[in-house]
Amino acid sequence: MKSVLLVNKIKAKKNIGSNRSKYGIIFALPWIIGLCAFYFYPLLSSMYYSFTNYNIAGSSQFVGLTNYIQLLNDSMFWTGISNTLIYAFMQLPLSVVLGVTIALLLNIKIKGQGIFRTLFFIPSLVPAVAVAILFQWLLEAQFGLVNYLLDIVGITGPGWLGDPTWAKPSVVMMSLWIIGNTFLIYLAGLQDISQEYYDAAEVDGANPFRKIWHVTIPLLTPVIFFNVVVGLINALQEFTLPYTLTSGTGSPADSLMFYSMYLYNNAFLYMRMGYASAMAWILFVLIMIITLIILKTSKRWVFYQGDK
Repeated sequence: MKSVLLVNKIKAKKNIGSNRSKYGIIFALPWIIGLCAFYFYPLLSSMYYSFTNYNIAGSSQFVGLTNYIQLLNDSMFWTGISNTLIYAFMQLPLSVVLGVTIALLLNIKIKGQGIFRTLFFIPSLVPAVAVAILFQWLLEAQFGLVNYLLDIVGITGPGWLGDPTWAKPSVVMMSLWIIGNTFLIYLAGLQDISQEYYDAAEVDGANPFRKIWHVTIPLLTPVIFFNVVVGLINALQEFTLPYTLTSGTGSPADSLMFYSMYLYNNAFLYMRMGYASAMAWILFVLIMIITLIILKTSKRWVFYQGDK
């Protein structure tokens, strides 16, 4: 009799488990369908199109590696890569230094702390298109506010967006103006550091600067690592600012022809979807390689609380 009851209990538990699994799949089904429709299908389609001469206007033919070979001989392709890499390696270190510095300052307990945090975060709510239009006026070579202020103190302002040398630094400046989300992540990381580490450093006679250098920065490296990876991926896909500033032309002298812009022009201006798909996969591989390098080297400079 007891064995029969035990068997019935086991069967009941199995039925409950199977029902839960069924309901779980049913509730997750819309998300799974969306993932397949809007991620996996476009991903596989772009891979296929990269081996064809597909365009919106006509039929497509399989051309093998022709698109990839043409890209290697396309001077504008290399211009786009170099512009994007230069921008990324200018913007990323500055965003880390500026973000950590702002977070450290806003972590100091002073009167009106919440107001200062809000003021620094508000610019990140402004759309990138609006930021580009605003800075077009601020950085205008002849009548812009920045050069006007420089002229007051006797400094001749550069051409900014009209000068190939200063065009990319100008875009970097715009991107740094909207790093509110980044400094919030750093701020959260600072508040997660245990007070015990600071107390131990104080016992050893460390001054505030030594505490920052030997305690805060090392224990903040996991957050820095996260922001470096995410920031790198975003920087290598930068599109909105340069496109809005140049209307897709990449002027002056192609100094703002970023990789994503050239990809967009090939896809929707020249209707070369196969060529653009090949560009997209090359960008994907480039991002993967750089990200893997960062992941590989992270063991040397990323420290976690509790690690010996």
